[in-house]
Amino acid sequence: MADERDRRGVLYPARLPQFERILPPPELKDLVGWFWLVHWDIAAGRTSRQQLLPFPLMNLVVQREGVTLSGPASAASHRDLAGKGWAVAALLRPAAATALALSPATLIDREVGFETPELLQDINRILGKRNGPAANPESARALGAWFTRSCPAPDANGLRANEFIDYVAATRSAVSVEQVAEALGFSVRSLQRLSLRYVGLPPLAVIRRYRLQEAAQRVRENPSASIAQIAAELRYTDQAHLAADFRKILGFSPSTYRAHSQSAGPQSEYES
Repeated sequence: MADERDRRGVLYPARLPQFERILPPPELKDLVGWFWLVHWDIAAGRTSRQQLLPFPLMNLVVQREGVTLSGPASAASHRDLAGKGWAVAALLRPAAATALALSPATLIDREVGFETPELLQDINRILGKRNGPAANPESARALGAWFTRSCPAPDANGLRANEFIDYVAATRSAVSVEQVAEALGFSVRSLQRLSLRYVGLPPLAVIRRYRLQEAAQRVRENPSASIAQIAAELRYTDQAHLAADFRKILGFSPSTYRAHSQSAGPQSEYES
């Protein structure tokens, strides 16, 4: 089950602008993990870089100029914020793929336009009257109402895909496809098909993303814990394997990340 307090996807939380997560109403819990709402006002001539290790899921994002769908990311990513703006968005659950007639595998590392003029009009109307975080509850309700109107009930396989994500997100000992398949009562082949259809990524990539997110959070928030200790707690073979994952996905070592996190990140704000 989604937890709006989960900060694993953000590499440098201290650099976040005004940011809030709101859980969806119970009737949408199978389609939406949470709504996330952000507002920024960056000084003229400057840019704020938000560095992310995204959840392996899709996002529906409403901004003043339009609605976009962001597919699952295969690695770390970033967004550069400038000027004054906002975003009202939903982290999509795997079951939303068929409910919205989407193919996540075709959207990996892509952001595409999503034609929903009524939703765009509703959110622009709300934020045109009252900008800033005070408008977040009404904006989240409007986005939730759009999902209620637009999406049929998820299918059974979509719900099983949700179970897969929930298990991997919550189970620190989940490190192999075989282990997860057995815990959920799948064959390995069935889990692979399910993950590709509803998440867009192979199940091992999903497992490794959640473990790396958790490792990054621990490196950042527990400076007294050694890298070797964190690797052992998260069932990495050894410290070298954790370091290799960091370098492959993030581009730097755990030690470098720990040092950067104390200063809110490298090149987090710069002249544009």
